[in-house]
Amino acid sequence: MFLNEFAAGHAPHDMTGSPEFASLQSSATDLGIPFAEGTRYRSHNIVLRHHRFHFLEWGAIDAPPVVLLHGGHQSAHAWDLVSLSLARHFRVLALDQRGHGDSEWARDVDYSNHTMSLDAEAFIAALGLERPVLVGHSMGGRNAMLLAHRASVALRGLVVVDIGPEISEKGRHSIAGFVRANEEFDDLEAFIANVQKYDAYRSRAHIERTVKYNMLQRPDGKYISKCDPAPRRLGLLAGSRLQDNLTLAAVPGLSLPTLVVRGANSNILEPDAAERFRDALPHGELATIADCGHNVASQNTKGFLAALAPFLAAQLG
Repeated sequence: MFLNEFAAGHAPHDMTGSPEFASLQSSATDLGIPFAEGTRYRSHNIVLRHHRFHFLEWGAIDAPPVVLLHGGHQSAHAWDLVSLSLARHFRVLALDQRGHGDSEWARDVDYSNHTMSLDAEAFIAALGLERPVLVGHSMGGRNAMLLAHRASVALRGLVVVDIGPEISEKGRHSIAGFVRANEEFDDLEAFIANVQKYDAYRSRAHIERTVKYNMLQRPDGKYISKCDPAPRRLGLLAGSRLQDNLTLAAVPGLSLPTLVVRGANSNILEPDAAERFRDALPHGELATIADCGHNVASQNTKGFLAALAPFLAAQLG
């Protein structure tokens, strides 16, 4: 049983009358995040590359487009506060990547960054988006870099959030340990408590609001992660097929204007690695956001938006 509301079929589903949207607006108000009354917000399903994907659409359909790719074991809803605020000026499209959120699990268990970058490229083409700015966090940032390196003409700009060609193995193991320990629960309270211990930057109220997007309830009553567990159970995570990434040597091929965003307390992207990434980019900028770790956009949304806004304005007007 799903715990959140989303489009049941091919037709778009208006989310603006949902309790979820009212709760999101309350969170934005509490956090001082600006948004417009009457924001357009819809849930969609689309079939791409023989696979059903779910995505969220915000803002006016004729506004300049921004595409958001979430991190591993997250969903399009990880961007909700960002999307709500950006919708004042942009058409924002947040994709549930394969095996995540409310998108279909991959029947071939192919979750390589290369494959997911092809999904994102097909998504941009299917919606007829004219050179959007592509924003990717963590896993989504890997996918975004590969897409931008392969098909830069399809994009106007690139934002890579707390990931790069060089990452901390200690941080990666910390995230993997949290994921393994949070796949199945008898009640949601245990999951909420674990998230509180892991993420000291978000309030309990915010965690409670978003937990529905990460878990679903099985017929036996247990709550399980929405993210497809097959790769871990099949022992695929150690294989290079699931770890493909753009190397530092290949970064000069990213010819687009690129903003690298790092959380000041990140355990994934070290300061020197972020600087090497920035320096290797032909048109690169680096913004370090205070008071947050790896999950920059949700842990310090105002700081993230303050860094993102001038970049988007420069690329999209």
